[in-house]
Amino acid sequence: MKNLPLLLSALLLFLIISCDNSTKEPEKLEYALCIHGGAGTILKKNMSPEREKEYFDKLDEALTVGDSVLKNGGSALDAVELTIHVLENSPLFNAGKGSVFTHSGKNELDASIMWGKDLNAGAVAGVGNIKNPISAARKVMENSEHVMLSGKGASIFAEQEGLTIVDSSYFFTESRWNYLQQILNKEREMKRTDRHGTVGCVAIDKEGNLAAGTSTGGMTNKRFGRIGDSPIIGAGTYANNKTCAVSCTGHGEYFIRLGIARDIASLMEYQNLSLDDATNIVLEKLNQINGLGGFIALDKYGKPAMKMNTSGMYRGYVNSKGIKEKYMYK
Repeated sequence: MKNLPLLLSALLLFLIISCDNSTKEPEKLEYALCIHGGAGTILKKNMSPEREKEYFDKLDEALTVGDSVLKNGGSALDAVELTIHVLENSPLFNAGKGSVFTHSGKNELDASIMWGKDLNAGAVAGVGNIKNPISAARKVMENSEHVMLSGKGASIFAEQEGLTIVDSSYFFTESRWNYLQQILNKEREMKRTDRHGTVGCVAIDKEGNLAAGTSTGGMTNKRFGRIGDSPIIGAGTYANNKTCAVSCTGHGEYFIRLGIARDIASLMEYQNLSLDDATNIVLEKLNQINGLGGFIALDKYGKPAMKMNTSGMYRGYVNSKGIKEKYMYK
């Protein structure tokens, strides 16, 4: 019994150390940025070395642009917008220049952006003459009282805001056009995994502010003015400094039904889950209703998550420690 005080002291010390370790916050990176270029049937056996290099080079270019903005003290919003410009201006991805065609042979583009600092957000949907829809989404967020503008009205607003307006022929790419013709000639739907593709970016800056943005050309052969999850805050895009920033890609109808982007943040906020645990739970929810796609996310410490249930997703990550990663296959 004479050793009891000693044992109690040791136990108390153990409990103090255990509690201290459990409440210790993870290391916080100075800044970080994550991108995606769409999820779907992306298989190495179908990719030539030359084509593979094109994709990796463009992902690298996008990451370099975002890294430069953040390294020099720029905001996460600026980093997201300018990084997405790189992807929108490339014919490799289904956004901006590389957007797919609707059933009637037109291009209808969507985009959204969100600022985690004050939960402000903006989006455009169904636009056909704005060179960089992500910039239009930001203008809606910062220079209007609205969150989403669509169609002709969004284009008029973008032109008034001084954004680059282009002729619809700018969006024509032969490969996207030929793909539509194949579908129309066969009079059947393509595989779901080939219908969609989107670009997105999430970032955290030196001030600790999170931002997320998503831009897409939608679904090949879509009809009736269909709009997916990309311009919908909480479905395809979400950012909150308390938790994380998220950008999604995939079959938008399923992402809308589940509110994927907001759901990830909610699990972290209300159940105190880690980003990894929250994204795993949400991906399983997507599996349960047979939805296809993926998402990228960053938590408030700069830790990334890049997950999908398809065979691949163009994606990459860069941070203040000089780490740069690019992936294509699952």
